Amino acid sequence: MVKSYLRYEPASVFGVIVSVESNIAYDSSGKYLLAPALEKVGVWHVRQGVCTKTLTPSTSSSGPSLAVTYVVSSPSSLIASGYADGSIRIWDSDKGTSETTLNGHKGAVSALRYNKAGSLLASGSKDNDIIIWDVVGENGLFRLRGHRDQVTDIVFFDSGKKLVSSSKDKFLRVWDLDTQHCMQIVSGHHSEIWSLDIDLEERYLVTGSADLELRFYTIKHDSVDGLPIPTVNETEIVGDGDLSMQSKWEVLKYFGEIQRQSKDRVATVRFNNSGNLLACQVAGKTVEMYRVLDDSEAKRKAKRRLHRKKEKKHGKGSSELTERGGKNDEQNEGEHISSMNHITKEPNNLEITVPDVFRHLHTIRASKKICSISFCPTTPKKSLVTLALSLNNNLLEIYSIESNADSKTLAIELHGHRSDVRSVTLSSDNSLLMSTSHNAVKIWNPSTGSCLRTIDSGYGLCGLIVPHNKYALVGTKGGSIEIIDIGSGTCLEVVEAHGGPVRSIAAIPNENGFVTGSADHDVKFWEYRIQQKSGQPTKHLTVTNVRTMKMNDDVLVVAVSPEAKYIAVALLDCTVKIHFMDSLKKFLSLYGHKLPVLCMDISSDGDLIVTGSADKNIKIWGLDFGDCHKSIFAHADSVMAVQFVPRTHYVFSVGKDRLVKYWDADKFELLLTLEGHHAHVWCLAVSNRGDFIVTGSHDRSIRRWDRTEEPFFIEEEKEKRLSEMFESDLDSAFENKYAPKEELPEEGAVAVAGKKTQETLTAADLIIEHLDRAEDELKHIAEHQEQKNNGEVTVFQPNIRMNGLSPSDYVLSAFSNVHSNDLEQALLVELVCRVGTVLLQTHYNQLVTTPAARPLLTALEDTLYDRVKEWKDTFGFNLAAMDHLQQLMASRSDALFRDARSKLLEIRSEHSKRLEGRSDNREEKQRKKKQKKST
Repeated sequence: MVKSYLRYEPASVFGVIVSVESNIAYDSSGKYLLAPALEKVGVWHVRQGVCTKTLTPSTSSSGPSLAVTYVVSSPSSLIASGYADGSIRIWDSDKGTSETTLNGHKGAVSALRYNKAGSLLASGSKDNDIIIWDVVGENGLFRLRGHRDQVTDIVFFDSGKKLVSSSKDKFLRVWDLDTQHCMQIVSGHHSEIWSLDIDLEERYLVTGSADLELRFYTIKHDSVDGLPIPTVNETEIVGDGDLSMQSKWEVLKYFGEIQRQSKDRVATVRFNNSGNLLACQVAGKTVEMYRVLDDSEAKRKAKRRLHRKKEKKHGKGSSELTERGGKNDEQNEGEHISSMNHITKEPNNLEITVPDVFRHLHTIRASKKICSISFCPTTPKKSLVTLALSLNNNLLEIYSIESNADSKTLAIELHGHRSDVRSVTLSSDNSLLMSTSHNAVKIWNPSTGSCLRTIDSGYGLCGLIVPHNKYALVGTKGGSIEIIDIGSGTCLEVVEAHGGPVRSIAAIPNENGFVTGSADHDVKFWEYRIQQKSGQPTKHLTVTNVRTMKMNDDVLVVAVSPEAKYIAVALLDCTVKIHFMDSLKKFLSLYGHKLPVLCMDISSDGDLIVTGSADKNIKIWGLDFGDCHKSIFAHADSVMAVQFVPRTHYVFSVGKDRLVKYWDADKFELLLTLEGHHAHVWCLAVSNRGDFIVTGSHDRSIRRWDRTEEPFFIEEEKEKRLSEMFESDLDSAFENKYAPKEELPEEGAVAVAGKKTQETLTAADLIIEHLDRAEDELKHIAEHQEQKNNGEVTVFQPNIRMNGLSPSDYVLSAFSNVHSNDLEQALLVELVCRVGTVLLQTHYNQLVTTPAARPLLTALEDTLYDRVKEWKDTFGFNLAAMDHLQQLMASRSDALFRDARSKLLEIRSEHSKRLEGRSDNREEKQRKKKQKKST
């Protein structure tokens, strides 16, 4: 009989407050802060400091979980999140569900922005493209191409009719969304542009790069009612009043620049919602705040500047300026205005510069490097604005900005570690989980993922929870052992145990003792007991060094056999030494690893020992003779932790390749590969019943994987892995190898918004199948009609697979089942070309050597590409016409254009009601006839 196993599935993720790779954003109400945490988005209540909701993608989606790379909130209750695979999900923040997934980008989403109405969404990506999405229709409108590097930021302006984008190619591009072309390319930056923004009144655009200046541009708007909208600098008039060609298309005009205080590159520039503040966040620990002055203040400041300049020029005002040096601008305002009339006789010629409009307020300094910032959309009563920061140590901070200072009002930090999780340890009854990092020890409830205690400590490399769950031991990088009281959440004592980092700690079964291994070449045996020391009011745990075993190299791992008969010690010289516990005499030496052994474990029956090494292999050894049963290439990088499931020979291993793998140590077979972590996996803990495991990673997350009741077989898993590899290779290699190489897009080129996915290919196959079946049904109907005309009495038997629908309705049902965003790609059928190309590749040698086949090859070369292009143009033309009809229908009514699918369902329901009504009328007539006959 074939052996079956029980499957492990991801259950929960905890410990991550905010990701380093993504931004944060307030929702439209200002009450909640959206903080991406790896593949999830946490919705934090700002005042309470509690995560009220988590936006999690459905587990039904195939493949590993992908990290959120950008998040943005719409003016309504919608939230858009972009992912590392280029997909975008639209969430309803009230329900916490996602009903729409938009696929179009081939690279990670790097920028998202809604227009003011919330009806359009623009997305930029690492694939250099910008896609405009219709949020209401849930489909892509068009793709804007032209940037030569990653799109870093985008923003709508001019009532959503225009778009500005920045890129790492050092250029700004202005796009007209009505005509879908690039209006203007702005150069001048000497390095990559990382961020841009436009103020509320759309007067100024600011850009930030690695240059030492912030660059500002004025925005020229289209005319309204025949009158041009005034800007800060009037448009240049040439000749008899006509605009020059350059100024006609010049939407952005260079205004000036401001010298930044920090030398780090700019990461984000943002105006607040009221437009009176500008924040410049650099790739460091500071945020520079600037005050945006209105027109009247800017003019007053410019007049004062001109007055001082003229006084200096005539050499009159040196003494007066010295006197006024200690006064502020408001105190001197009256004196300056009184002397303005004779200085600027023509106020229309007054030149306003950037320093007249933007004045440095102050600088916010955080404790760690800042990853992103977000302004609260609502204005508080006691301060100018509220600003949220996300730091690279898994921390959220909220600042209140005032005119002369800033104050930190909230820090969300207790829900996760400040750095990567280096060790995880479960208690004997699996009710507690202890994790260690570089400065703290946290006690968790592994079932709920809630943090119970946070204790400050040294750099914990290993840990152990002693029986009864009252105390815990932590081995640190400094060579000490910290004794922690779990109940009170305090560190009771720090014992100086070793002269080097304590890399491993292992409990001695059935005894009140444990063993530690350190880089100082020592293996120490300890006893612990609860007693009262002199000068202390209560009893607590104390540890005593019983004996020490000297080794000839750094000790990396220690492991004790279940019956406490042997102790295994892994050394830096790539060997594992096994000694007797009682006499400490050497029993075995395990040789074979090419790099040091980083982890090992002994099975519950004491028969096997498994070792994992930096050489990417795990080796399974017999503990009786020290023979290597099997060496398995397990991971693509170093193996960091291995552990047996208690009372079995099943093994879990984790590595720097981000994977968790499940093995059968008797059959030497890989059972499962669990994907989910986004960085190196450092540690692993298996429950004493084997019903769940816990892993800790460099991405600051702790993940629990639960054993389910679903059985699986090794052969089925092998076939599944092979088919996944084949499909992935087919999708990538086929596209790259047989498709024509895509050339660089033209300046401001427009392309189709969607992309080819497995869903679109399946939809295309479904449409073809429905078309073929409908065509056969039409032939069947025609034959039946011909027989009927010839006088033959036959009963028509419809195809039961068509579910009682007519051929046209059956074809329409295939289209209605396709998501609107995938419809265009599903209709771009290239199946014939794919089949022809595969056949040509398979029989290439025979076709080339056959003279009769050469004309066929020539004809294929001439027609294949032209026919596909013709189909593509036809479908594109038809879709454009349908979009035009949709816009016409929407313009004739106040309501939004409804989806054809809902309309079809309404028609079907009305049709069925009519049929039911007709059948009821027939039955009523028949009943009345019977009554008449009977009377």
